[in-house]
Amino acid sequence: MADDSTMNALIGGVVTIVLSFTGFSPILGGAVAGYLNQRDGVRVGTLAGLIALVPLILGLFFFGGVLGLFSIFGGRGAMMAGGIGLIITLFAFAFVSAIIVGLSALGGYVGEYLYTEDVL
Repeated sequence: MADDSTMNALIGGVVTIVLSFTGFSPILGGAVAGYLNQRDGVRVGTLAGLIALVPLILGLFFFGGVLGLFSIFGGRGAMMAGGIGLIITLFAFAFVSAIIVGLSALGGYVGEYLYTEDVL
């Protein structure tokens, strides 16, 4: 299974999504991906983090669509508030994305370390 990095990253991304109720799911998902891949743990962990962002991106598109509808029918003040809300949402998305991808890369490193040191 060492040659299938994309599949390992997908498995790690799914683990991150399924365990999202925990506070450390990106680390676990990246660790699973790094352990399964057996090498290049940071790269595969980063890919797992990017895959785990897909539901967040879909939610952001939905939120942006709803916010856009409210601002269209609310007048000029609602458009301004909607624009400010959208900017704040994009900054929050960038911050959360950096955390998820960074922790997934860290988890990938840990997973590769666990594999190479034969800890598990």
